[in-house]
Amino acid sequence: MPFLEVSGIEKSFGKTKVLQGITFSAEQGEVVSIIGSSGGGKTTLLRSINLLETPDAGRIAVAGDTVYDSDMPEIGEAEKRRRRLHFGLVFQQFNLFPQYTVFENICLAPRLRAEEEFGKREARRTKFSEITENAEVLLRRVGLSEKRDSYPCELSGGQQQRVAIARALALKPDVLCFDEPTSALDPELTGEVLRVIRSLKSESATMVIVTHEMEFARSVSDKVIYIANGQIEEQGTPEEVFGNPKSEKTLSFLSASDNRG
Repeated sequence: MPFLEVSGIEKSFGKTKVLQGITFSAEQGEVVSIIGSSGGGKTTLLRSINLLETPDAGRIAVAGDTVYDSDMPEIGEAEKRRRRLHFGLVFQQFNLFPQYTVFENICLAPRLRAEEEFGKREARRTKFSEITENAEVLLRRVGLSEKRDSYPCELSGGQQQRVAIARALALKPDVLCFDEPTSALDPELTGEVLRVIRSLKSESATMVIVTHEMEFARSVSDKVIYIANGQIEEQGTPEEVFGNPKSEKTLSFLSASDNRG
């Protein structure tokens, strides 16, 4: 059984079909890159996997735990939040809290989760020190220990995105998702973020990455999926998709990407 299973995902907004029967899987520790033109449904797919959008049909499962199944009764918000914890999502625009320091941004969600599970007093007594230690480890992993007490406005875009990655990792998700993690960055800052993401591959983290960085996708991925008009046009290993695409649409897209580069 695959670690991540996405089967038959459909999503429409009004009369517009955005996702049409999206099906793919990933084993634990694999990296899946999703490529395609803007407006093709890539971000909607990530948001659907994370239950930030509710699919109209299909099934999503992680490590045998059903996250979403359109054939089952609708779940409440509390259960949806619990299932969403399987995933960490790094957004395009960082979405850090400006009033909190780097360290506070990383610790906030784990602390709130601990308080919800154990109560405020017990969480502070037994869990906060563990959360603090983990945050320090994550800061070192993304190379920002010296920025611990800085505020987001004092950081470069690349540094803010690295904080966002650490924040997503702080809840120890089963699957880490990235939505165009370098699209808001200047070219000179893109490399530092991609290096951090690439370093996570050796950590056995299962990742789903929506990206327009073709060379990065080719070098870091175990599987590449090309989405066009809300459908999977082609999927396979990087060698298959980039080196020997079977679809004319895939070939055209890759040619255009090469020309833009």
